[in-house]
Amino acid sequence: MSCFEHDQSRRAFLKRAGALGLAGVGAPFATTLGAIGEAAAATATDYKAMVCVFLYGGMDYANTLTPYDQASYNLYQAARSNIALNRDSLAATLLNPAAALDGGRQYALAPTMASLLPLFNQGKMAVALNLGTLVQPTTKTKYQQQSVKLPPKLFSHNDQQSYFQASKPEGAPSGWGGRIGDIFQNGNGSATLTCISTSGNAVYLTGRDAVQYSVGTGGPVALINNSRTLYGSTTAATTLRTLMTGNTGGLLADEYARVSKRSLDTYAQVAGALNAAPAANFTLFPGSNYLADQLKMVARLISVSSELGAKRQVFFVSIGGFDLHDNLVAQHGPLMGKVADALRAFYDTTVQLGVADRVTSFTASDFGRTLQSNDDGSDHGWGSMHFVLGGAVKGQRFYGSPPAIGNNTADDVGQGRLLPTMSVDQYAATLARWFGVSDTDLRTVLPNIGNYNASSWNVGFV
Repeated sequence: MSCFEHDQSRRAFLKRAGALGLAGVGAPFATTLGAIGEAAAATATDYKAMVCVFLYGGMDYANTLTPYDQASYNLYQAARSNIALNRDSLAATLLNPAAALDGGRQYALAPTMASLLPLFNQGKMAVALNLGTLVQPTTKTKYQQQSVKLPPKLFSHNDQQSYFQASKPEGAPSGWGGRIGDIFQNGNGSATLTCISTSGNAVYLTGRDAVQYSVGTGGPVALINNSRTLYGSTTAATTLRTLMTGNTGGLLADEYARVSKRSLDTYAQVAGALNAAPAANFTLFPGSNYLADQLKMVARLISVSSELGAKRQVFFVSIGGFDLHDNLVAQHGPLMGKVADALRAFYDTTVQLGVADRVTSFTASDFGRTLQSNDDGSDHGWGSMHFVLGGAVKGQRFYGSPPAIGNNTADDVGQGRLLPTMSVDQYAATLARWFGVSDTDLRTVLPNIGNYNASSWNVGFV
């Protein structure tokens, strides 16, 4: 994890902890009471997993999904002549959807993302156009007149990362992945293994009741390094564990003991299950790719989901480095190549495991970036383009409206900052419905979804 990502996670964690104050001490009492009546527990007989792939820093949409038809390309090139991709280099990654876009509009993937082209052609990958954070449906006129509620602190990394993940700015107490976990965790053999992160603390996975579980790329993180001795003494180690997990009658001490015992028990459960799924058996993932390492761990955990008693799992993985105010051409392409190769390996592995139709992965980011270049980079934007992959995906299609290209068009608020036409709430609601969340519970998972006509909640990509 980069220093940038670590700082964001740490600040968000501390702010949430401060907001909760002493209420957090009473967990699970406070969190359980807060969840009662808000979302009905759900059970499932099948297995499904959602995997959020977060791209920290703000993904540059225009060099990820690039306008290709000649008229659109000309506008794209005029806006960023010094960082535009060469049109000839895009021919091999041109996307040919099952249903053509109006007006002859065409898009191509960045050349480094060629590994995803077969998945799009096979109908296993869909593209979400002009997706971003909103509070309610918003037009440019309403934006300019300030007559609608807007996400607070637009274009701010910390707040827009949080708003995408939680529907609230930095300091949010829970995220929509965690709130989905609240609904399903009681149907899992171990509630602790409902929400799992491979990249540290993420508000996305924090529920009102569900507690996210962090693992490393090598497996679960052991408390006190799982040591059987302390200063060479097994007795000292056993005594320490007893002190850490024994009840004393004090609220703080007993809560600490409960968390410590849960950590020790979960470590033993997960480590034991993963012994049956050694990393060496997962050969499709590329080396020297941190995102691929995280997705390999997710694949290993999915492969032992039955041993862990899991029916519904929500995962979070991430990669940073996308805040490219300069040197975009040299850095963005290789970054997106790593993302594409990791996603392709993950999908192919779910096929090998026989669970491709039960696992859906999707990309997310702080925001998009400006179409207009700032010398050799791009600045903070708003709407962006994202990808959804999996066997259940209704792919080889674009979802949403292709935005007009240029500066100060009807679809942007200046410099090619796209005004989103698909909200994160609609994106999340589509995924949540596939996962089994009822329309009633969607209002708990996504507090802003009620601002949209119910007929638009399901975008239809899965």
